Amino acid sequence: MATVSDLKAVLTDTLDKRGVLGQLKARVRSEVFAALDDQSEPRPELSHENLLINEMIREYLAFNKYKYTASVLTAETGLPDIPLDRSFLARELNLVEDSNAQSVPILYGMLSHFLHGRKEVPCPSILKQSENPAF
Repeated sequence: MATVSDLKAVLTDTLDKRGVLGQLKARVRSEVFAALDDQSEPRPELSHENLLINEMIREYLAFNKYKYTASVLTAETGLPDIPLDRSFLARELNLVEDSNAQSVPILYGMLSHFLHGRKEVPCPSILKQSENPAF
């Protein structure tokens, strides 16, 4: 007869192999954060730059299916539940994108641009040249 420890080990292993254990842990962390979050404390107003950064992070998290992490980010930063439109982000960041670049998060295109330069950009999300760059 199996012991409680044996059953626990098999259950943990099974949940881990199915990819459920990580999701459960993330969900518990998200729920604990929501329970501890003091809604009466006003959040500082988001600057335009922080809003854009948070939106790019949210897009990256959604693309990689980190939905619980994204929900914590949204709750903690006070982002609206509905993400900003991708084309709006691209315009605000002065990005020129082709259809390949639009299939991945903006952060991937920016990283590729800075790692490989303009000549060999696998995800051709290319930053426009600006006379007065914001960053």
